Amino acid sequence: MVCVFLAQGFEEMEALTPVDLLRRCELDVKMVAVKEPVVTGAHGISVVCNMTIDQVVMKDVDAIVLPGGMPGTLNLEKSETLKVIIETAVEMGIPVGAICAAPSILGHMGLLEGKKAVCFPGFEQELAGAEYVNEPVVIDGNIITSKGAGTACQFSFALAEAVCGPQKAAAVRRSIQWQ
Repeated sequence: MVCVFLAQGFEEMEALTPVDLLRRCELDVKMVAVKEPVVTGAHGISVVCNMTIDQVVMKDVDAIVLPGGMPGTLNLEKSETLKVIIETAVEMGIPVGAICAAPSILGHMGLLEGKKAVCFPGFEQELAGAEYVNEPVVIDGNIITSKGAGTACQFSFALAEAVCGPQKAAAVRRSIQWQ
């Protein structure tokens, strides 16, 4: 199961693009509310989540996704339960994707120490211990970071390759006429 965590004020493209593309890869993708089950994004789009954070069982998790957006990123970071899930995923080698401002959560937790990462311009100082790489998507071990809404497809395909392999991701790329 791929868990896409949503908090009030999330960036819709950064959350829903991975949900869509990873489901096209035939993955079990769940939108997970960190608080209430109906979450409204930064641009007023409300989403009914599939589950709440207290229902997440780590042995069932194949990847986690942290969309950015404001104040969505700040609201994600307020969740102590989410921080435990992120730490556990990193320890278990489960892919952790963070896009836009969300890599700052990983930086604040000390999880980017010695890793390459990218984020939305202006958040570079929040990537404590990371080597900033100015690319749309940066993969370092099981950490996948990306710049922002405009890189949501590239980010989603990087996640797809990490979870289901390059062949499945390539098939979905072809099916949607992506490059």
